[in-house]
Amino acid sequence: MNQAEQLQESIASLQEALISANPGMPTMLRTIHKALQADPAIVTVLTPEECGTIVAGLMKQTNTIIAASAVKSKGVSKKLKNVSLDDL
Repeated sequence: MNQAEQLQESIASLQEALISANPGMPTMLRTIHKALQADPAIVTVLTPEECGTIVAGLMKQTNTIIAASAVKSKGVSKKLKNVSLDDL
């Protein structure tokens, strides 16, 4: 099994660990990190879903949330050149 296949297998294990709340998840993340660090070209064979699995695992491990993009409301926004002192 080549490095790309091993990495994909590790990602599949990580996905299962996310679902089952496996305590071995930090070790899986470390294994994936070392594989990517050893051969950065492997990243090119990953699917977007596999990349998402890695990000989801990191988010869960570090207890972080990636913020969604800000949504503009349609009627409230003004162009900066149209803002006067009264608006401030």
